[in-house]
Amino acid sequence: MTIKFLLHILGWSALINYSILMFWFLVFIQAHDWVYQIHGRWFAISVEKFDEIHYAGMAFYKLAIFLLFLTPYLAIRIVS
Repeated sequence: MTIKFLLHILGWSALINYSILMFWFLVFIQAHDWVYQIHGRWFAISVEKFDEIHYAGMAFYKLAIFLLFLTPYLAIRIVS
């Protein structure tokens, strides 16, 4: 595996994962009540707790993307 190939994989992985994060955010904002109703059938959860879980999940996912894809990508770009 070459450095160029690794940069390619890390770059595309970051882009795809940020796209998934944006899709999650848009669905959460645009269809909040609908998504809450679906989850409300399965779990006894308040709206506030539902929002908290989603925002924490998005924050964790964003941090994971940054640490697992963007940081190595930038480090390799700087060194090579």
